[in-house]
This record gives sequence, structure tokens and C-alpha cells, in this order.
Amino acid sequence: MKPGERILGVEGGGTKTAWVLVESAGNELRILEHGRLPPSNFRLVTLDRLRTVLSELPKQIDRAGVFLAGCGLEDRPILSHLCAEIWPGAKIITGNDRDSGLAAALGSGDGIVVNAGSGSSITGRRGDKIERAGGWGHILGDAGGGYSLSIEALRLILREYDLHRGEMQFTAKILHALSLNNLDELVRWAQTADKDEIAMLAPVVFEAAAGGDTHVNEIVEEGARVLCEYTEAVASRLHLLAPKVALMGGLFYRDSIYTHAFRRRLKKNLPDARVATAERAPELGAALLAAEAHDHATFHPQPSQREIDGLAAALTEQRNPRSQDLEKMTAHELVQLFVEEEKFVQDALRTATVDLACAIETVTESLRNGGRLFYVGAGSSGRIGVLDASEIPPTFGAPTLLVQGVIAGGATALYRSVEGAEDEESAGAFALDERGVKPADVVIGITASGQTPFVRGALARAKSLGAKTILLTCNPHRSPVAAGVSPAAGEIAAGTAVSTDDLLITLPVGPEILAGSTRLKAGTATKVALNVISTGAMIGLGKVRGNLMIDLHTTSTKLRDRAVRIVAEVTQRDYESARGLLEANDWNLRAALEKP
Repeated sequence: MKPGERILGVEGGGTKTAWVLVESAGNELRILEHGRLPPSNFRLVTLDRLRTVLSELPKQIDRAGVFLAGCGLEDRPILSHLCAEIWPGAKIITGNDRDSGLAAALGSGDGIVVNAGSGSSITGRRGDKIERAGGWGHILGDAGGGYSLSIEALRLILREYDLHRGEMQFTAKILHALSLNNLDELVRWAQTADKDEIAMLAPVVFEAAAGGDTHVNEIVEEGARVLCEYTEAVASRLHLLAPKVALMGGLFYRDSIYTHAFRRRLKKNLPDARVATAERAPELGAALLAAEAHDHATFHPQPSQREIDGLAAALTEQRNPRSQDLEKMTAHELVQLFVEEEKFVQDALRTATVDLACAIETVTESLRNGGRLFYVGAGSSGRIGVLDASEIPPTFGAPTLLVQGVIAGGATALYRSVEGAEDEESAGAFALDERGVKPADVVIGITASGQTPFVRGALARAKSLGAKTILLTCNPHRSPVAAGVSPAAGEIAAGTAVSTDDLLITLPVGPEILAGSTRLKAGTATKVALNVISTGAMIGLGKVRGNLMIDLHTTSTKLRDRAVRIVAEVTQRDYESARGLLEANDWNLRAALEKP
């Protein structure tokens, strides 16, 4: 960090986006401006809305730390790219509001941060170890946050009315706060209100509790109890006997009753804990993290010249000389061109037959020994992997977790583009950690260019965990990993870098009809290759007799009919007799076939 650099710190949550602009002055940061904007919880606002909010912030900056509630590890590349659009010349670091809160409350020291705003979370640190509890969002977690307390209060109102038909004073306060007239209107309001609107009732809840409302006070006490329970769990996992506990968030800042309730309960089980309200705001913590980030730690990754050259050299990125006048072709000419180009798919698959056979053997051995198969990809490659994985259970009666598809950006990326999700190696590694990859497993990385960072990170992590790794690419000229290990079964073209994965499968389909659109020939070749590998492995596991699937799930009329016809053919029975045999075996096809 250079003297005079302008650093922007941003912390976004469910009720607001707080920001501060500071300037570096020696070892200190001098505050220049600060303010608040509308909410920016990453999970609860659209990217367009988030872009609008962040675009209101100061533009002339050198660094920015943007930390938003709901921003998971896999979301950081997306947020980083969005920030790069707004501040193209700045060094950007992104993350979750837990990170900025930890920096603001503890600096580089040890302790626990309890954050209670519209949501809630507990984060602890001891040395390099971080432990977390809560913070799972308002649907499944966030107990003790403003939304959770308000929901319980609204349920209390209706429960008391249903049981006693008496109207509490608290009911009148809630109706007045919302400018509603009766409980029917309250219910209709709650059915359409979002998390933030409901959480905004928290001050009314605390006011009633402070005023002596016994039932409402029980809700407040329960919220404090849950936060204490999580805090104690984090302290136990970090072996902190007398932790510094910093309280952050609107519920602690605004309402001393909550601070007192939390402190009183925590002292019972952690009597030596040092509880205090955090003195620095989380947006300042965001600025501190940006200031401390190394110059190379820019989270909107700029590819090196070597990477740029590698992407440009990828065969799938080249222009196809046979399709350079697409807009001038008739529909008939377009169809002819597409059909003719498919011969390159066949040729590419023929060159890979030895490696595909090796892949079948590798996967079969691993599955037979208790391992699993993972397909990892981004964009079209990831979707193809998920598609093949999803077909294995119904076709072969395999357990749902035996073959898994992992796509950059998660489930959302299956039906729409998740920009930037593929650009973070750590996200690929994290995805495999979440699935508990072990040495018995096989991980197939699918990347047409051979250079997708998400896939690179996943393969590197799988390799470090002892799992078998296979790279499937349509780019014969470059490898995504440095050379250093002998090639796998197939021959490698002269000049091609060698992958450090256990097996490299190359499908050189050539330039796409639409330059760079790898959902075309590359996608077709990839799908066939995965079909070959997974079907071959299932055959090796004994799930096929002849060319009949004998473990299929008979979960529909079509599949039950297929099962009847299989039994009839294999056992030389008529249709009705075969159906009766299946019914007698609860439609278990394998069991029916094994009957004498």
C-alpha cells in the first residue's frame, strides 16, 4: 500500500450497505467520506440491483474491499467481476460480511465475533484457524437475528389470538407500525413481505420486551440463548477458555436489552469471556482488508500474457474457414454445414479410443472398490457432466451419489450463465472439499480449452487428496497443467504439453462453426465421451446383460413396460407372465431375472 492511496470499504447486508472511503497516511487510515445505501445481501438482490447500488459509491479509488452478506466462496468471482466493471483500475478484494466483521472487531487478534442484524452469524479465530456457526440465511438459520425474532413475534400474535381470542397490546403496536387494521391484513402483508421488511419489526419487539411483555421477552431471551449456544460451540472448537467476544450488528448497537441478555447468559458457561461491543464498524474492517491485501491479491483475476496466449491458441477458439459467411447462408446450407462438421466429432473420438478404454478401466476399478466418480466443469462442459451423472441412477439403478456432476456456479448455472464462476481455482478446490473427495474416487475435469481455472483447481485438489484424475479437453495444443508426468495410454501429438493428471483425453474436433461456441462440436464429442466412460463402467460393474439394462428403476409406465419386455425376452415368457413375475418381486428387475 502506497501513501495517499484511496481505499473504499464496503459492507453490505439485509438492511443497508455501509461504506467508508479512507486514505492511507503512514501506518494509519484517515477517513475521508462515509455513508449508507440500500441493502446488498448477495443472495437477496439481483446482480443488476447490486450493480446499481455499488455504482453510487466513489469512483476515484485505488483499492476496494467489498464484503457482502450471503457471498459464498463460489460467488466471489462473480462479485469481483462486477466490481471490476465499476472500478476498472482498482485492486479489488471481495468476500463475506463475516470477513469484514472479523477484521473490524479483532484486527489480527484471536476471539469471537457475534453479529446480529437482520440475520446472525458467529465467527471465531485462533491463529490461522477459523470456526463458524449460524449464518445459514433466514430460511434455515439466522436464529437470534432480527428476522428470526420478528417472525417469532408475529407467530406469537396469531397463536395468542387462536388460543385465547384476546388481543395483546403488542398486537396493536405491530399493526400500528405497519399501518394495518386487523390480523387478516397482517397475514396478507407477511405473505408478500421480504426478509428485510420483516426484520425491520425488531425495534418494536425490543420495545415490547423492555416494557415488560412477558411473552415477547421470552422471544428475546431465546434469541440471546441461541447466540450464546453457538458462541460456546465456536469457543470449544477453538479451545478458547477466556475469549474476547465482540458484539456487532444493529440488534446489539440499538438495543441494550439484547446485549445484557446475551452477556448474562454467556457468563454462565463462559465466565471468563470478555464481552464488549465492537468499536470499529465492519465497513472499516473491509477497508483494512483491502489495505492489507498484497498488490497481487486482486480478486478480479487478470490473466497473464501466457494465459491469454494460451486461450487464443486453443483450437476451439479459432475461426472455422468453412463457416466464415454464416449470415449469407440459406437455411439448407446451414444444415448441410452442421451435418458435415459432425465428421470431425467422429474423427476426434476415434483418435481417443485407447484413452477412453483406459478411462473405463480406471473408473470401473475405483467404483468397484467403493469410490465415486465426479465430473467437474464450467458452462457447457459442466452442464454435460451433470446431465450424464443424473442419468446413471435411473438407467443403472446406481446410488445417486455414485456419479456426481460438479458445475462452477452451482445449480443456478444449469439454467443460466453465472458470469465469472469459472475463473477461481479455489472455488473448484472448495467444491471437492465440500463433497469429501477421497483416494478411492475418480475426478474427471472437463474443459474444452483445457485451461478453465475452476477445473484446474478441482483437479489439483483431487490429486493432492490422492484421488485419480482425468482431464478431458478438446484442445490438443496446450495442457492446463505444467508438464512433468508421462502421458497416459494414448499417443500425444508432437509439441503438445503433457498433463500432470493420471490420464489426458484429447478430442481435437477443430474450430467450431461459431467461433468459441463449445456447446457445438466440442459439446457433442464431450457428451459421447462421457457416455462411453460411464456406460462402460456400469457394464464393468455387472449392471448390463447382453445389451439390456437389468438394474433400471421402474418408476414410470414406460420403464415398467421396458422391464416387462426385458424379463419376457431373457426368460422366454409371454408379456403377461413376465409382468406377473415382476409384480411378485415388487418390480425389482434383477430379482425377477434371477428367479429360477
